[in-house]
Amino acid sequence: TDGYPELQEDDLEPIAAEGARWACEKLGMPVMVDDSGLFIDALNGFPGPYSAFVEDKLGNPKVLKLMEDEENRSAYFKSVIGYCEPGKEPLTFTGTVEGNIAYEEKGEGGFGYDPIFLYGARTFGEMGDEEKNKVSHRKRAVDRFVEWVDSNL
Repeated sequence: TDGYPELQEDDLEPIAAEGARWACEKLGMPVMVDDSGLFIDALNGFPGPYSAFVEDKLGNPKVLKLMEDEENRSAYFKSVIGYCEPGKEPLTFTGTVEGNIAYEEKGEGGFGYDPIFLYGARTFGEMGDEEKNKVSHRKRAVDRFVEWVDSNL
């Protein structure tokens, strides 16, 4: 199959949990899935769980256009890892990183919304992978998962 049926929800936790449950049932083994999104405060959390679709259809220039007259530029990236073992309920591990939406794209690095997401004085697109990965939402979610593994397995 090309992927699992993704829930249409306003938050990432139920999407990651259901994705992990579905994949675990299909494969009969422990699985880990990730779902991530960009949540922009001035746009009521948009694009949120629809981030990949919006990035593909609108791209960064149109997201910046939506933010054109907004003074509140605060936003956060969120990543949720869903983990499920056969016969058990899925668990989720969440990581976030707070920042702001830039006024223009900056940087060639990363992917997706990285060139418009300001963390401190620079966008994720201006950071190298090593630097970004030290503070990213995915790293923070993985750290929480690793803490759980160390305590429970």
